[in-house]
Amino acid sequence: MAVESLRNAYGQALLRLGRENPDLVVLDADLAKSTQTQVFAREFPGRFIDMGLAEQDMVSTAAGIALTGKTVFASSFCAFLIGRAFDQVRQSVCYNRANVKLVGTHAGLGVGEDGATHQALEDVALARTLPGLTVIVPADAVETARAVEYAAATPGPFFIRLTRGNLPTYLPAGHRFEPGRAPLLREGGDVALVAMGAMVEKAMQAAEILAGRGVAAAVLDFSSLQPLDGESLLRWARRTGRVLTVEDHSVRGGLGGACAEFLAQHHPVRMTLMGMDGQFGRSGKPEDLYACFRLTAADVADAAQRLLERP
Repeated sequence: MAVESLRNAYGQALLRLGRENPDLVVLDADLAKSTQTQVFAREFPGRFIDMGLAEQDMVSTAAGIALTGKTVFASSFCAFLIGRAFDQVRQSVCYNRANVKLVGTHAGLGVGEDGATHQALEDVALARTLPGLTVIVPADAVETARAVEYAAATPGPFFIRLTRGNLPTYLPAGHRFEPGRAPLLREGGDVALVAMGAMVEKAMQAAEILAGRGVAAAVLDFSSLQPLDGESLLRWARRTGRVLTVEDHSVRGGLGGACAEFLAQHHPVRMTLMGMDGQFGRSGKPEDLYACFRLTAADVADAAQRLLERP
């Protein structure tokens, strides 16, 4: 199975789109090498602006440029893009329905040694509160590229959340991204593993562990957080009666919160929410941090087993 960088997929997608659309503009906040917007900058220096360490100015500037009729991508680490510039995202981008695509990289515990200050664990929760903001958390490089292409072709505000590390590719090359649709990566009738972003890999590995125990786990890639694929969630909740969500993010307002909110209103079932819960991260290698906070594939499999045993 191929392992690829989501950030590289983002940079290459921007390059392709820049060649097709002369009205596409890219902004960054002194992190073009890390976010891979440098690929676009090298070929289109006249349509690239490095705003320096000024994320709030960057988001406001992006909105202003977008309101002149341009399609604007603005990138930084998630912790700074949504956390530091939330007011500008709310007021300048979402309130004005500006055609701005916010792409945050280095999300969650996957940032690793950069530590708690850089590990965005609240960004999806903040983004989900904003009217009109489409929120996407791709699981692999293919889904990243297709989501970026979809965002560029669709008017209005987007937030796309990318992890730092390389991830296995699960979606086929011809995958078509659709907001509000969660791809089914694995069939199973005993329990539904609902994951986003980097945790899709853990869910797929956990499903293999569970298969060895005689448990058939379905795996759903909930890359679209807003809008949420309520239809798929409802179908698998009814079929399995057990839903386990797993995310590299706080369960409060993240994927777990979103699924719990929906199912509480439409079809309450037994659930387990796996992710961060009232904690900051810490510095360490990503895999060590996943082990520390009990977010490994083995942890997911064990949690699913306990969920199945609940009366």
